[in-house]
Amino acid sequence: MQKHRAGFVNIIGNPNVGKSTLMNAFVGEKLSIITSKAQTTRHRILGIVNGDDFQVILSDTPGIIKPAYEMQNAMMDFVKTAFEDADVLLYMVEIGEKALKDEAFFEKIKHSKMPVLVLLNKIDTSAQEVLEKQVQHWQGLLPAAEIHPISALRNFNVKEVFARILELLPEAPPYYPKDQLTDKPERFFVNETIREKILLNYKKEIPYAVEVETEEFFEDDTMIRIRSVIMVERDTQKGIVIGHKGAALKRVGVAARKDLEKFFDKQVHIELFVKVNKNWRSNTNQLKRFGYNQ
Repeated sequence: MQKHRAGFVNIIGNPNVGKSTLMNAFVGEKLSIITSKAQTTRHRILGIVNGDDFQVILSDTPGIIKPAYEMQNAMMDFVKTAFEDADVLLYMVEIGEKALKDEAFFEKIKHSKMPVLVLLNKIDTSAQEVLEKQVQHWQGLLPAAEIHPISALRNFNVKEVFARILELLPEAPPYYPKDQLTDKPERFFVNETIREKILLNYKKEIPYAVEVETEEFFEDDTMIRIRSVIMVERDTQKGIVIGHKGAALKRVGVAARKDLEKFFDKQVHIELFVKVNKNWRSNTNQLKRFGYNQ
């Protein structure tokens, strides 16, 4: 009888090193939103990869930062839990990076009892001698870890890393049903898709002051009808998000609808509204409502 392997593989690293891109490359679905802006991922998102004899539960975490307000504290709590339940830890860095932005987290990685794979990402942007120096640098810092150069965006060495993960996972039955792709509900992906379009379409503080809440999600055989509210912290931000004659908001809605139709493989009708929710990022009750406080 074939042995079955299963376990939790947690991806950690500084903001913008490509954690979400890697997770989506492994899963084959766009579960984590990807933009070039820092702090794109705010939650811990599970992506589940199933095979006949394995189940890999991947966890994408927020980039490690020094928290400046309550929401960022909650984001770092998600990262802390990544150390508690991992069978394999993927520590992702990009070429030219020296260490994590938080020394305490780095010490945890150094003294980790679980297998640690250091993934040197974005190697397609560097010369061979730079890469060799980087490999030496990380081997010096984390002698117990394995170093794997990859390009998550170009899919270089991603399959090889996945194969190594499978070798390191313990023998265990599956933790989730075999047809399950993630632990998050459909509304979560609606919210994240809209938030991604806001990150891409607005500048300065707007994307960071925004949270999205889907109030209605109705699905029938042919269509999904969605009503979502974009929360901002101030009246001035509300005006910017809506734009002249609603043009900016419409642009977000159209882009989100296209992505959601691909994700759900069904026609989508989406209505967007903007509301002011003063200082929600520093309000513990509001953060709980939006799923930040575990």
